[in-house]
Amino acid sequence: MLQKLSISNYALIDNLEISFDGGLNILTGETGAGKSIILGALSLILGQRAESRYFFNQQKKCVIEGTFKIGAFHLKNFFEDNDLDYEVETVLRREISADGKSRAFVNDTPVNLNSLKALGEKLIDIHSQHATLEINDPGFQLLVVDAVAKHEELLTDYRAKFRTYKKDTSKLQQLIAESDKAKADLDYYQFQFEELEKAGLSADEQELLEQELYSLNNAGEIKRNLQGAFFLMEDGEASAIIQLREAAHQLLSLEKFNRQIAELHQRLDSATIELKDIAAEIENIEQRTHTDEARAEEVNTRLSLIYNLQKKHRVNTNAELLQLQEDLSGKIQQAVFGDEAIEKLKSALDRDKTALEKLAAQLSANRTKVIPSIEERVLKTLSEMGMNNSSIKIEITTLAADNAQFGGLSADGLDRVRFLFSANKGHALSEMSKVASGGELSRLMLSIKSLIAQNTALPTIIFDEIDTGVSGEVANQVGQIMEKLANNLQVITITHLPQIASKGQSHYFVYKDDEAATTYTRIKQLNKEERILEIAKMLSGDKPGESALQNAKELLGQ
Repeated sequence: MLQKLSISNYALIDNLEISFDGGLNILTGETGAGKSIILGALSLILGQRAESRYFFNQQKKCVIEGTFKIGAFHLKNFFEDNDLDYEVETVLRREISADGKSRAFVNDTPVNLNSLKALGEKLIDIHSQHATLEINDPGFQLLVVDAVAKHEELLTDYRAKFRTYKKDTSKLQQLIAESDKAKADLDYYQFQFEELEKAGLSADEQELLEQELYSLNNAGEIKRNLQGAFFLMEDGEASAIIQLREAAHQLLSLEKFNRQIAELHQRLDSATIELKDIAAEIENIEQRTHTDEARAEEVNTRLSLIYNLQKKHRVNTNAELLQLQEDLSGKIQQAVFGDEAIEKLKSALDRDKTALEKLAAQLSANRTKVIPSIEERVLKTLSEMGMNNSSIKIEITTLAADNAQFGGLSADGLDRVRFLFSANKGHALSEMSKVASGGELSRLMLSIKSLIAQNTALPTIIFDEIDTGVSGEVANQVGQIMEKLANNLQVITITHLPQIASKGQSHYFVYKDDEAATTYTRIKQLNKEERILEIAKMLSGDKPGESALQNAKELLGQ
């Protein structure tokens, strides 16, 4: 329910705050006082577009904030899907700057307008006498039947299974397409795979071969330099190792004079041993290094094969060629064994479809069973509101022709529901928008919403002057229906009728306040005496007499 609405810098409103009650809330006021302005501001936090020209002060930003209690509406999944923090007391806020830039927030988390609108639609239902689209929507009509059927758990189970079935059906179509393509390209894939397999590639082969070829092509230079290094270190008459040995001999004769010299002698011996090892390794590499034109040709041939394969397949490394080889193997396997996977998935889909059809049949039976009750209860409510000659028929048909892809199944089952209506005797039943006036549609929607509210949790519903065209006892009955409706959900109604204004727990009065050269829209919650006076004015004018005041008290049950 909507607990609080704050409006800042919008139209004739500088700052305004309203706290609503949980049942029936009444808004009254003179035409032009600003009731529609309040609804316009509320629509901004429901995702509607905004224009800065409607600002009270063009130099300041407009801020609209609504606090909602949402624990009864099962919205945790919506918050998770949209990566929002779920709070039982949730705040929607909209900020529009003077240059037209808009920002929206849910519990202080920025959201786009589509997300704000999607959430707003789950929290507030604004209905005016001209809002006929919803009542003619097949999805809404089916929702009415499902609400009365009270099979939410069955419908949730069915929808979950249908999502899986739909996903697997798409997967089957993809498998068939991939299998057909793989079969058509099998010879090509086989040729490419065998070419790569015959090459016998390894991931690091190219780098090793390139290094080996570089060494083979420079073998003469490598061998000469290694020989020179070995000669200088050990083989020459004045080699480094001979000179180190002589230096060590000189230090040996001095050890007896200085302990530090003994340590240096040991270090010199260690260095000589290390140099001998280095010289030995140099000699070993030098002896293994030789010009091998046959091996160089062999390496060149192998590298040419690798380079050609990489160029052909537009890759740069052997690792990529090996990945391609693995992918080709998978495509070949799919071409050879794809039919087996397809048949397996088809069998699973057949089993899933059978289970779905069983659940859908149960949904259809439940819906068919409650349709007479819906027709009877709607007509009864309409009769109470002065539409005694109304007729309504709910048709239920299957979707087989419309959903061949899923065997006649949809996310809601097998059924399409259609409401047919006539407000007068002797007139053929037809779609409601074609045979009912605005006032009649309003009362029809009120009766349907009242029926839904008795069976499921609805968001806050706002009726914007849907009582136009009714008066007297009919208006009183409309008010009583709203009162009953408010037993199950929060109702906010804007009205000009005293019979309706006298109903409900809370009464708010919207008025214009002229201060100096500026006009403001204000709102206040009326106390007991103020409410009597306001209803008396609605009955007889600005200066109500004693009879009007007495009549107002009677309407209020006082």
